[in-house]
This record gives sequence, structure tokens and C-alpha cells, in this order.
Amino acid sequence: MFEIIEKTLLTGLGALSMSQKKAEELVCELKERLNLSEEEGKKLLDKLQQTAKDNQSKLESVAQDEVKKAFERLGIVTEEEFNTLKKKVDALEKKLKTLEH
Repeated sequence: MFEIIEKTLLTGLGALSMSQKKAEELVCELKERLNLSEEEGKKLLDKLQQTAKDNQSKLESVAQDEVKKAFERLGIVTEEEFNTLKKKVDALEKKLKTLEH
């Protein structure tokens, strides 16, 4: 369930990110308006892409933290916590069976 919510949030965040095509169109328009050289345009595009990538990483991290907090508030355990508890229960059942015999 955690993965489904996380993927849903990340998909939404990805939709907010600037696509490669849109970034290239923006740079072309700016090149024309500001009389930028090809090299300057490429530098601007690279900077825009890096900024978008950095922002997306930050947004993903924030989204993951918020999902974890929501799960904690709801009392939902993680898969790791569930597996740890399952192992403990299995071990206790095994001890109980040996005591019964």
C-alpha cells in the first residue's frame, strides 16, 4: 500500500516537472528574444534541466517523508516492521509448540 501511495505522489510530481521538449522550446524562444548564441542557449537549457532535476529530487524526498508521516499517524506498519513482527510471532509459536510436547 505504501508503494502505491508513493508511486501516485511521485507520478503527480513528475507531471509538474518541465519536460525536455518544453524546456527546449523555452530556450529557443529565449534565444530569439535575447539574441543568445547557440552555446549560450545550450548552457541555459542545461541549467534549466539541472534545476528541474534537483527540484524533482527534493519534491520526491518531501513526498516520501509526508507519506511516511501519514502512515505513522494512521498506525500503518511498514513491510519491514511487519516482517520483523512475523518472525517474532513465528519464533514464539515454535517455542510454544516445544513447551506443549
